[in-house]
Amino acid sequence: MTATPLTWLYVPGDRPEVVSKALASGADVVVVDLEDAVAPDRKEYAREATAERLADPQPVPVHVRINALDGPLATRELRALERLPGVSGLRLPKVTTPQEVVRVAARTGTGVPLYALLETALGIEHAFAIATAHPALHGIALGEADLRADLGVRGDTGLDWCRSRVVVAARAAGLAPPPQSVHPDTRDLDTLAGSCAHGRALGFLGRAAIHPRQLPVIERAYLPTPEEIEEAEQIVKAAATDEGAQALPDGRFIDAAVVTSARRTLSLADRHRDRS
Repeated sequence: MTATPLTWLYVPGDRPEVVSKALASGADVVVVDLEDAVAPDRKEYAREATAERLADPQPVPVHVRINALDGPLATRELRALERLPGVSGLRLPKVTTPQEVVRVAARTGTGVPLYALLETALGIEHAFAIATAHPALHGIALGEADLRADLGVRGDTGLDWCRSRVVVAARAAGLAPPPQSVHPDTRDLDTLAGSCAHGRALGFLGRAAIHPRQLPVIERAYLPTPEEIEEAEQIVKAAATDEGAQALPDGRFIDAAVVTSARRTLSLADRHRDRS
């Protein structure tokens, strides 16, 4: 994968036909879910079907969300999946302490990238410690449905402090900006677009989805607009002639931080332009 991932599509591990469709959906990353999306009596089948599918390399990166880290299912899943060529990452649910990440990394021998999902108040409190727990950890993200229930939050903005906490923790740990959590209404695309705009303003980059129709909405929301690209090009061009702080002809003041942000905008646009 050459482009910065903006879309992660979750699919149930006990539905191989849905996994096949997801791999052709245009999602940057497909997340095969062995946890919440699979009924208890289907867990074994989901593990076996996923291991069979991921025994070979896949056309796009595939992550697998395993079951509770303190339960027997996770141990079996790690044993079955950790060295398969088709597995690009393991997503760890409801991580609350850095020690949990360390234990999983020890089991897998750090052979596969790990991603921690923070879904409880305790996980949010330990966000930075989790983000720096082990070199095998490549990212953190929120699981907002469980977090909302844990906190008793009703309104959406009640989670904004937690969202910012995770964005800051990822940046402080030198990790990529986290993606937003899923939007549960697969038909209300207008609300999804507005929520993505809010998430982008908070510092997220991209979003998880639960239906292919959500993917283009997420990508449009997170890719730079033509106006943003034009502005970034002007800033970078001005910086090329004078590396110090300066004012542009229209009165905008730019310094090193503004130039860094502009270059990040152009890099994101270029990488996705190359992919398409």
